[in-house]
Amino acid sequence: MKDTISYQNFIGSIHFSADDDIFYGKIEGIGDTVTFEGQSVNELKTAFHEAVDDYLALCREVGKEPLKSAKGSFNVRIPPQLHRQALGQAAREGVSLNRLVRRAIENMVGS
Repeated sequence: MKDTISYQNFIGSIHFSADDDIFYGKIEGIGDTVTFEGQSVNELKTAFHEAVDDYLALCREVGKEPLKSAKGSFNVRIPPQLHRQALGQAAREGVSLNRLVRRAIENMVGS
């Protein structure tokens, strides 16, 4: 499991630097780079909330959509053997490869 936190439908990645003795992260799923840091878990959470709030305020100010658009189409690179296995499974089930992959993703994310 990757270390993340959530606030207002935003996800923040969390890392720790032993050299600097600090927690740090960035807001994921946006078209910009917004980072935050703190010397404790509480400071990190507070900094993340402030970063999200500031980012939302800036987006409103400039009339920008804060989240990356999800067009419903993306490329996935997988090993050729896995691709062949997926094609075979789709054929056995009588569905398209697209449908097979969609169902697998739905099962993983709980939709």
